[in-house]
Amino acid sequence: MAALPPTRIGDVLVERGLLSQDDLNWAVNVQGRTGSRLGAILIAAGLVRRLDLYRTLARIWDSEFVDVANTVIDPELVSGLEPRMLVDEGWIPVRYEPGRTDGTVLVATAEEPSWARRQQIQRRMGVPVRLAVTSDWDIALAMRRVFREHLIDEAANGLWQRHPAASAREVLSTGQIVVLLSVAGGYIYGLLFAPLLTLLVTSMLVAMFFLVGVLFKFVVCLVGARREAAVPITDDDVAALTDDELPMYTVLVPVYREANIVADLIGNLGGLDYPPEKLEILLLLEEEDDETRMAAAAADCPSTITFVVVPKGGPQTKPKACNIGLFFAHGEFLVIYDAEDRPEADQLKKAVIAFRRAERGGNDKLVCVQAALNYWNAEENALTRMFTLEYSFWFDYMLPGLEALKLPIPLGGTSNHFRTQPLRDLGGWDPYNVTEDADLGIRAAALGYTVGVINSTTYEEANRAYGNWIRQRSRWIKGYLQTTLVHTRRPVRLTRQAGAVQALAFALLVGGTPLSFLLSPPLYAMFFFSLVLPIERMNELFPSPILEISLANLLLGNSVMIYVTMMGAFKRRRYRLVPWALLNPAYWMMHSISAYKALWQLITRPHYWEKTTHGLSGQNHQNPGG
Repeated sequence: MAALPPTRIGDVLVERGLLSQDDLNWAVNVQGRTGSRLGAILIAAGLVRRLDLYRTLARIWDSEFVDVANTVIDPELVSGLEPRMLVDEGWIPVRYEPGRTDGTVLVATAEEPSWARRQQIQRRMGVPVRLAVTSDWDIALAMRRVFREHLIDEAANGLWQRHPAASAREVLSTGQIVVLLSVAGGYIYGLLFAPLLTLLVTSMLVAMFFLVGVLFKFVVCLVGARREAAVPITDDDVAALTDDELPMYTVLVPVYREANIVADLIGNLGGLDYPPEKLEILLLLEEEDDETRMAAAAADCPSTITFVVVPKGGPQTKPKACNIGLFFAHGEFLVIYDAEDRPEADQLKKAVIAFRRAERGGNDKLVCVQAALNYWNAEENALTRMFTLEYSFWFDYMLPGLEALKLPIPLGGTSNHFRTQPLRDLGGWDPYNVTEDADLGIRAAALGYTVGVINSTTYEEANRAYGNWIRQRSRWIKGYLQTTLVHTRRPVRLTRQAGAVQALAFALLVGGTPLSFLLSPPLYAMFFFSLVLPIERMNELFPSPILEISLANLLLGNSVMIYVTMMGAFKRRRYRLVPWALLNPAYWMMHSISAYKALWQLITRPHYWEKTTHGLSGQNHQNPGG
């Protein structure tokens, strides 16, 4: 929208009966406080329809209005143009002007059709143009229609086409296949011709792996605990932030088969403390999900929410939908929320403060800040309690510890706030990786970017159904396996780019986590065998030092994980959850079941996105607390 004197467009709207004088006065006051465009304020507040505003602007600018959303676009005119440029600059060619012999093209624009703008577009097009007015939404709708196949291909395969080694589309590279076959062949040879020695070496390596992995998590957790009392962004910092210094912020909300919680979603997003006219909420709806699209259309959506229909094609995954949203995003910053999320009201402002502080400190490589995740139905059943304990430990201690140690941070699937342009430079999300968030965090670290955390929480619905939990967790573990395979294709390059310490941390955290789940059942089996077999027989199979180290490791590992899980409950003052940390070994075995399912799916259905069902809780969205 053009930056016209505030009274001019307002006076015309009042004159045409589209706006009251009181509402205009209010909007002018808001404009003085925020520095936003008057039209954006009026639309965001629901005082004027977008179509009425742009028709009025066309009248003021003495230009024709074109309903681009219902106009056939000449495909020849857009074939040589870059779609990203059209979205950024807000224009689209419509048709050749009839009766003109000089090849003049009618171009629809959402900005004032000034002489300078016409000259700019003529240089882009290489032909004479005549400008008409349309709305910004109509241009986006036309773009989705005209560039449908381009959008599908870019969202699904853009990363793979530009950086094949960075995509999980190929499960194993040729080099990885050779290495895996060589290791498997060597191990089988060892079992056949030196079984006791092979088992001895295997036990020793497994014991060392578990010991190093547990100590690594314990140290990182303690480092995170030392930051517990430090609040990087205070309420006073947020209060000192004025509306006029806030940038445009894009919120992406991918939804699929979420018709039952659409109303809650709209209410949760309405609680964000951010100027509505500077908030762009893109609700990403799958083309074939008629039920959710109908529920969204029937809901009372504010004008800040735009429906973006994700075209069918390619893998139907959350990251593909997010890539479509990223293409249309106009915000300087961008955040992902899931359909059931309830972020704290000031979270966007805290993210802005974190990015601005990094810029002032000379850190132009901060690409993302992650907010903590926790649950509002923590005490619904045993599973929700364990889920809450796990997330409290992970987001309140592990991630701050990783940030303090400058180690790679695998992002959570929601509430990660990005600088939009660097996110595009990174290639967006990998639609073939089912934990696209963790993969993106590691890819950012490998390319020299940094990820931080902010002291803000988004509350979600903890998974209360065991089968649903297994499906969700097996997808996460499969994604960790995919991410490990992707980033170990070039281990030397990864070590050189990210650093040896960062590469080792990645191996222990992202690669080691699924491996520890897979190895836990054999270790427990060894433990139970040690209880029933005679000690002489056990010593024949496993020399006493190895057996003692393995059993001590099992006890130490469980004790440490129980302890750090308890720490998460204390941090959140959810003291009633503390005793439930004693069930961590049983919870760990549920992870093992999920890990074996994940491994099988990695072989048989590597890119299958197993949907997690939300809205199962019998509790209301209560105020989380102790």
